[in-house]
Amino acid sequence: MLRSVLALTLLVVAIPALPLPSAAAAEPAYGPELEGFEYPFPVERFTLTSQRQPVQMAYLDVRPATPNGRTAVLLHGKNFCAATWESQIRALTEAGYRVIAPDQIGFCKSSKPAAYQFTFRQLAENTHALLDKLGVARPILVGHSTGGMLAAHYALLYPKDVAQLVLVNPIGLEDWSAKGVPPVSVEQWYQRELKVSAASIRAYETATYYAGQWEPRYEPWVTMLAGLNAGPGKEAVAWDSALLYDMILTQPVVYRLPQIAVPTLLMIGQKDNTAIGKDLAPPELRASLGNYPELGKAAAKAIPGAKLVEFPVLGHAPQMSDPEGFNTALIAGISAP
Repeated sequence: MLRSVLALTLLVVAIPALPLPSAAAAEPAYGPELEGFEYPFPVERFTLTSQRQPVQMAYLDVRPATPNGRTAVLLHGKNFCAATWESQIRALTEAGYRVIAPDQIGFCKSSKPAAYQFTFRQLAENTHALLDKLGVARPILVGHSTGGMLAAHYALLYPKDVAQLVLVNPIGLEDWSAKGVPPVSVEQWYQRELKVSAASIRAYETATYYAGQWEPRYEPWVTMLAGLNAGPGKEAVAWDSALLYDMILTQPVVYRLPQIAVPTLLMIGQKDNTAIGKDLAPPELRASLGNYPELGKAAAKAIPGAKLVEFPVLGHAPQMSDPEGFNTALIAGISAP
């Protein structure tokens, strides 16, 4: 299952007027590893050597007061961070789960390498190394958006190391390039990412993540992203973001869904219309891309034994639009034998 200026142009829906932040309040600028933005839980760091260079993964490791012996690993989306899982972390730990929530390399509080071949396999290997270091075996893997693509690849790469897979509005359920979205160079992605602003993030999230319904409680996550993209390391942030968009567009997971061999729960907000590069597609194609009511059902049919939970009025981020309802459905879904 938090978007760029490119994503803004994807939309052909009317965006409601949004309350503007106070002009007196200057937008913050955070460091390239989100220095200055506080997470709701203590941040730990895992250093590893990857692709001949040292990198560090920031992560949250939150333990329950009364453990049930199970661990949930939460994988964030492209414009999200470990911190955006706050509500789920609190609900899961209250239910007895230990929760690990990493920031992937290239994201949020983790390293922004200038030369790195971003692949879902590489991110899965990094995550597996982190879990090995923490002594976590056979976790429940919960992935949202791009994190859903990563979770699916992780389950394909390490099927014996995953107790259950939960995919929350994952992207990659359709091959946008095969459907007609033209290729975009990394340089083009980079130039677009340099133009990201709080206004562009807020407008896109309203229309796609929150199905047209903006609430002030979403503002900290806009500030988080806008500050990261406006800070002293904005070129490094934009460059890694460009590499990541290229990874997403060129590595769809849809063709491998039938190979997933772990119990899978799909949780799909039905008002989602996410499709990377939609604005570049021919006008007659755009309306057919990102049809999550259809994509969710097709994915549930393709993944052996998958179960599908639909949220009729929610968008790309159901865990943030309706955290209480989502958390109840999530815990019920992972508590089943």
